[in-house]
Amino acid sequence: ALTNKGCHSQSDQTIWTMTARRCGIRDICAITGYSRDKVQAALKRSPHQITPKQKHYDTLQVDEFHTFVGHKQNKVWPIYAYHKKTGEIVAYVWGKRNLQTALALKQRLKELKITYDSIASDEWDAFVTAFSDADDQWIGKQHTCAIEGNNCRIRHRLSRAIRRGCCFSKQMFYHIKVFDIGFVYINNLKRF
Repeated sequence: ALTNKGCHSQSDQTIWTMTARRCGIRDICAITGYSRDKVQAALKRSPHQITPKQKHYDTLQVDEFHTFVGHKQNKVWPIYAYHKKTGEIVAYVWGKRNLQTALALKQRLKELKITYDSIASDEWDAFVTAFSDADDQWIGKQHTCAIEGNNCRIRHRLSRAIRRGCCFSKQMFYHIKVFDIGFVYINNLKRF
């Protein structure tokens, strides 16, 4: 029998699942008895990255929300595309809340060879400008109800996504890894 709990073969999967179910690094250490280094190493080894389930979508909704890295004054913004019918997070990028990040999302969709019939966003100028060449662009909060609900689901699943929470990453690398795990979990709830 192994005496070091971190040596068990399922420890990485346990850490990833707990991360996706709203546990921070310190929580995982307290519950499992793993060291902080073990938990961080498992996050580094995480192979999780979202991959779109299809190449063409009828309508994509785009939105953003803020999180914190390092301290509460350092906001970072994941901006992402969401498909309402499948409940899938199709692609996302990190950055500041500006036009460059909105254009980076558009570029990410092109890199993944994702096509869509229409795009829906709120009235934020960066979205309107970035996707102005779309054949069918829907602008207004009435067209983004599904993605706004998904923002609530993300805040429910990932403690780092809470607006005024006390859990935030000290380094951007771990922040991205946690969101990768969380988004894969959200996209594949039955097969995680």
